[in-house]
Amino acid sequence: MFSFFRSLPARLATRQGWRALVSAFGLGAISALALPPVHLVPVLLLTVPGLLILLGSAGSWKRAALLGFCWGWGYHVAGLYWITEALFTDIGTWWWLVPIAVPAIGLPLAAFMVPVAVLAWWLQPGWPRWLGLASAWVLSDMARGVLFTGFPWNLPGSVWAFDALPMQGAALVGVHGLSLITLLLVGLPMLGRRAMLGGVAALAALGGYGFFRLSAEEPAPKPVTLVLAQGNIAQEAKWREEARWPIFQSYLDLTRQGIDAALTESPPGNRIVVVWPETASPFLLANDLDARRFVADGLRTGDENRPAILLGGSVRAEWGPEGQLTTAYNSLVAVNDQAEVLGVYDKAHLVPFGEYMPLRGLIPLRLVQGGVDFSSGPGQVVMTLPGLPGFRPLICYEIIFPGEVVGSQRPEWMLNVTNDAWFGTSAGPYQHLAAARMRAVEQGLPVARAAQTGISAIYDGRGRWVAGLGLGVKGLVISSLPSPLPPTVFSKTGSWPVLIFAVISLGALVVLRRTASILRNREMY
Repeated sequence: MFSFFRSLPARLATRQGWRALVSAFGLGAISALALPPVHLVPVLLLTVPGLLILLGSAGSWKRAALLGFCWGWGYHVAGLYWITEALFTDIGTWWWLVPIAVPAIGLPLAAFMVPVAVLAWWLQPGWPRWLGLASAWVLSDMARGVLFTGFPWNLPGSVWAFDALPMQGAALVGVHGLSLITLLLVGLPMLGRRAMLGGVAALAALGGYGFFRLSAEEPAPKPVTLVLAQGNIAQEAKWREEARWPIFQSYLDLTRQGIDAALTESPPGNRIVVVWPETASPFLLANDLDARRFVADGLRTGDENRPAILLGGSVRAEWGPEGQLTTAYNSLVAVNDQAEVLGVYDKAHLVPFGEYMPLRGLIPLRLVQGGVDFSSGPGQVVMTLPGLPGFRPLICYEIIFPGEVVGSQRPEWMLNVTNDAWFGTSAGPYQHLAAARMRAVEQGLPVARAAQTGISAIYDGRGRWVAGLGLGVKGLVISSLPSPLPPTVFSKTGSWPVLIFAVISLGALVVLRRTASILRNREMY
């Protein structure tokens, strides 16, 4: 086995034609093992240098582009396989998409690796190619998070989300900074033994900072008791007419159980907040007074000094003068024990093909459940409710965008409600959870996450697990709300330092490459 790995670089360097492309695809696919929930990070020591070796033997920029594309395609096909699970909620309609959906989604995502590979191939072998690959890769991932509504999923920096300790660097440089550090570290085997020793020292420094940050005293929790309800409702049953009341009753029962437990277990002065996941209510809470009255009955604590409120995921609708549906929103609705609506947040960053159809009229398919497009809300809103610290609501994958979770007004905590029932017990819910945890570390803000089928969890501002409930079970998560930490370096600077470093590095490498080319030409004449 050891001799196989020692001979691997030479074997990859001799790969030509379709064998090289297949090798690139395979290396990309193997790289997905470093992602949540497997977190087999050492595989990147094989797969990223493997890409550099393949690029080193590419004879032209076109060949390098193909190799980069194949590597990226393998990475995204393996890393996003779980998207296929959503098709099984209506397999009779979408069976034909099963073998092609994820490979098709992987194609545009793989295209982001093309300029990375071409630039790395063009740069000089050795440390310029190593640094150029890492810098260009991070810039490409930043672009992937913005262009075409953005999809910053499975960034290399997310491989460290298996524990709070290695994640703490995100408080300084964010997930893109961790990506840059990761890519630089795993490329060091290409530079020799001394470079690898430097990598060990860098890892030790990163770990040391993690120990330092985690050893700080945690502030006392807020006088708020969170009750996260996880109904574990299968997606295929969620919108059946005959299932609406049983589902609603299930969440009402969880609410009553949670409040009784909170009254018994939590400090007497704590405000009780019940959270239902994304679209948990099969009735339109903001529009349906009768549904809110049922909720209000469940929220009553019998103590006027300890009123409870519900933050419930629900569809919200607006109708025209003739009773026709004009607008629908994916919303979070705040309801008190008097059946009053205290506030509403409408999801702003919608999922293409899942919540609305892009290029409507040009694409004949209707993948949106129910056939109704959602409309976007205002975004980056801090909700302030009586007796509750201001919080940033984030519905579903809004929490995966590092630069969008906090706006000009800093909240005291973040609330993520989601419906990961679409993706069963696959890797998808774990990857989504890792993104939420990363946002907590970046911002120094606690995150509460209520998920329909799990994983529901509460993290403190250092990304430490406070309480939670696993995947595929019904139950409650009850815990005090952790306090926010002082603003982190990343919360003040965002990804700008990483962006500037990557741009300057690439600029210097391009100048170095052109200077070397000019000098060679002079020597020839």
